[in-house]
Amino acid sequence: MTQSTFKVVIFGAGSIGCYLGGRLLSSGVNVVMVGRKTMQERLRSTPLTVTDYGGFRFHSQLADHQYVTSAEAAGNADLVLVTVKSAATSEAGRQLAPWVADGIPVVSLQNGISNAEHLQAAMPKANVLAGMVPFNVLQQKPGHFHQGTEGHLMADRHPSLEPALPWFEHAGLPLELRSDIASVMWSKLLLNLNNPVNALSGLPLLEELSQRDYRRCLVMAQRETLQLLTTAGIPTVKLTGLPTKLIPSMMSLPDWLFTRLAKRMLTIDPVARSSMWEDLQAGRPTEIDWINGEVVKLAEKLGTDAPINRKLVQLMHEREKIPKAWGARELLLALMIK
Repeated sequence: MTQSTFKVVIFGAGSIGCYLGGRLLSSGVNVVMVGRKTMQERLRSTPLTVTDYGGFRFHSQLADHQYVTSAEAAGNADLVLVTVKSAATSEAGRQLAPWVADGIPVVSLQNGISNAEHLQAAMPKANVLAGMVPFNVLQQKPGHFHQGTEGHLMADRHPSLEPALPWFEHAGLPLELRSDIASVMWSKLLLNLNNPVNALSGLPLLEELSQRDYRRCLVMAQRETLQLLTTAGIPTVKLTGLPTKLIPSMMSLPDWLFTRLAKRMLTIDPVARSSMWEDLQAGRPTEIDWINGEVVKLAEKLGTDAPINRKLVQLMHEREKIPKAWGARELLLALMIK
């Protein structure tokens, strides 16, 4: 396949970044991934493979220049995608700032709410835009990255992103530009509130969500968050087959009914797990402070509290130190204790 002259640099290429990079490479985009030395060595010894739940598969042995460790690669980029973990956002901005040309779009495709702001602060001359990845990606084995849930990319509407849209479409990664990106980010976060529940359960997403008591844990966190969003005047948007505000009601249904109705709302691969679970397995700090922690911060700004989300933050920090698998009823009771 003839490679295009349109150059995309993906900074912080772990699971999400490598998956996006593989998809774009499959359509002929000139992609350079920037990441850790360990991932660079892995992808020099084994091909990059990306797959999804619908049967897509792309397999390629990367050239040395396609996965590097220096932000200098962003010097002549047409588009920069930032996929680092939230704790590394400001440092990513500092590394990229000397290299990214003025006017080049830099899209934060990270969990949480405030990463684009932190990037912009570290890159004051850059054109930083917020974005959202709705799907789950798991590294099934070294070099193999699998999309296990549905959804399409979204980003803040800006003319600088228009030239990139055909390339994303051709790669099977349609990028929707939105004028309500803050609502999009909060609506995605409402779905991500399941990340700690999944990580604490130790189960694949489909198995975890098939148990009502785990879902009730998620519902408690979601309803608490929705109440805060209403108070703050932040609307939600529909990201799944069901309006966001109705998702807690769906999750509360008995197992037999939820399983039947959820098939119309959710497409989840049996092997899919949350990125928070993957972080625990790798011994890395999780992004709990940038997911449920964002709800706690919002509550504090409003002069109130978010005890359910605060408890999930606490339990995840404890789990980062001591391995423990939480049963569904056990976790539910822990969240119910005031």
